Amino acid sequence: MADEARMRELFAAGRRGVLVTIKRDGRPQLSNVFYVYDPERDSIRVSVTADRAKTKNAARDPRVSLHTASPDFFTWAVAEGTAELTPVAEAPDDDTVAQLVDYYRDGSGEHPDWAEYRAAMVRERRQLLTLRIERLYGQTP
Repeated sequence: MADEARMRELFAAGRRGVLVTIKRDGRPQLSNVFYVYDPERDSIRVSVTADRAKTKNAARDPRVSLHTASPDFFTWAVAEGTAELTPVAEAPDDDTVAQLVDYYRDGSGEHPDWAEYRAAMVRERRQLLTLRIERLYGQTP
């Protein structure tokens, strides 16, 4: 269990990872993403665009993984779990956009123009993917 605690610390310290979804033919599809780890819910959130392969794959087969690594690349962790997707953002004041605002604040702090951010989430057809961690593995010091 000590290794799992270190892996969670690695997720908490990072923001960049590789999201793995499953293509129709069963092969993995990998995407570089920014993420936010939520220790209270033991989950990882990723802002995704509705029309991208990773989003379509996760909607079809919610088994996903996220890989992250330390800056020296020798310590790494993979979180496996089931993805949950919000509806596509449709209005600047809808629940999906509110969740995307929380995601941004948790990962980057305050945005210089929240109205522009909210409009961009709708224009880009954003969703929030939440990976509830079910299994961890990796290499810790």
